[in-house]
Amino acid sequence: MRALSISFLLILTLIQLSAGAQSKFSYTISIPDPSSESYQVEMTISDVNSESLVLKMPKWMPGYYQIMDYAKDVRDLTAKNGNGESLTVSQLNDNTWEVASGSVEQVKVSYTVEAKRAFVAVSKVDEEHAYIAPCNTYLYVDGMLNNPAEVNVILPSQWKDVATGLHPVKGTSSKFKAENFDFLYDCPILIGNLEELPAFEVHGIEHRFIGYKVGEFDKVGFMAKLQKSVEAAVELMGDIPYKHYTFLAIGPGMGGIEHLNSTTISFDGNNLRSHEAENRILSFITHEYFHHYNVKRIRPVELGPFDYDRENRTTQLWVSEGLTVYYEYVVLKEAGLLTSDEFMQAYSNEITAAENDPGKEYQSLTESSFRTWDEGPFGITAGEDHSISYYVKGPVAGLLLDFAIRHNSNNKQSLDDVMRYLYNHFYKELGRGFTDAEVQQACEVAAGAKLDEVFEYITTTRPLDYKKYLGYAGLKLAEHKNEKGNTSYKLERLDDVSEEQQTILQSWLRE
Repeated sequence: MRALSISFLLILTLIQLSAGAQSKFSYTISIPDPSSESYQVEMTISDVNSESLVLKMPKWMPGYYQIMDYAKDVRDLTAKNGNGESLTVSQLNDNTWEVASGSVEQVKVSYTVEAKRAFVAVSKVDEEHAYIAPCNTYLYVDGMLNNPAEVNVILPSQWKDVATGLHPVKGTSSKFKAENFDFLYDCPILIGNLEELPAFEVHGIEHRFIGYKVGEFDKVGFMAKLQKSVEAAVELMGDIPYKHYTFLAIGPGMGGIEHLNSTTISFDGNNLRSHEAENRILSFITHEYFHHYNVKRIRPVELGPFDYDRENRTTQLWVSEGLTVYYEYVVLKEAGLLTSDEFMQAYSNEITAAENDPGKEYQSLTESSFRTWDEGPFGITAGEDHSISYYVKGPVAGLLLDFAIRHNSNNKQSLDDVMRYLYNHFYKELGRGFTDAEVQQACEVAAGAKLDEVFEYITTTRPLDYKKYLGYAGLKLAEHKNEKGNTSYKLERLDDVSEEQQTILQSWLRE
């Protein structure tokens, strides 16, 4: 019996050692001729241990919920073994290739990526800079998304800077590493002769702002305000989950995409010529920054682990995007960057947009989220408008939900407490996303009451009862029509309020 036990343990150990062996991935990105609006990728896979490899290019980028078909940008894909001998490559479908590796130790796959379009969700290369969108760049092997990867960037001779959220390899300036492919796909790269604005630290963590064509403006003053915004967000959530953070300003344009320890933003400092313009860009950047909490970590259960081969549909983007819009204003108010009047005007604008959208009669917030893969984040507005945007109605639902929680809990709890609970419980303790039911339950626990009516506003097209919910905070909604007959709405204070209403209002206004 003793001999049998030793043999069994030996076999078990060998099985465990074999299972623990991982193929190693490294990528080299080079841009031999920036004027070609393309770049070269060499993917090296070591410890292959397989007769064939199935390679895929992602179809979409987390944070931008549209099928992008990145494989259409791939050209001239070839493969060789470690001895430089060519391997047979077969394209199985629009984003999948099979390499007949023949159990060699190493496979090198080379291809060109065309990068002609300037947009935050795709790669772009020109004679002055390169923006490398990761899901537009790295092939992956089916079943190996949990493997680590390294990236080496070879700079053109005329460029000197590389900026990314990837972890730097010690002792190098252009080599980086990722613990798995979800992190690799979460880290774009900006390359060129870049400008870095004054960095700042929050709780000892460095925050950098690096950009291409950032423009002329008060850079020191702007970064001081951005620091206040980050500090306010951290204070609200009570935690910093990253070791370094980078704001990547990719040049003039529109749009931004959030990441775990960075954000990609279209940015042109030449436009910061007024207080209002500065508030708009700070609001936009604060939105993208707050996303590292809400959607990258507080997330619907459907959004992770990601399936890069198809749509990842969820009904909860009203939380991920809508409540992030709600909190961009909360954070700026907490940071002292918005006055109380500006704070209320921001929500007045959201209500005006939501109420003037004819799609509100046809589509709920949850359906808007689910259908975004078909209709886009702002709905279909061509022809008869039967859709809405969770970016617009989402923060309005958040406003009513916040007031409902504050009222029912005698102002002992708020939506802030719900966000902290979702972060600490689901992300930090359970390591998973939340379900639809769990969001409602978390709100009701905070409120100490059922909130079925508020959630009907989210799951149906039922008209919102502004009088009731705004009244909890001593507010009303005033309606104004201009000479063209267009209606705008404005949050105003009630003349006669109770002590409870005044307490809720002051708490919400951070006064």
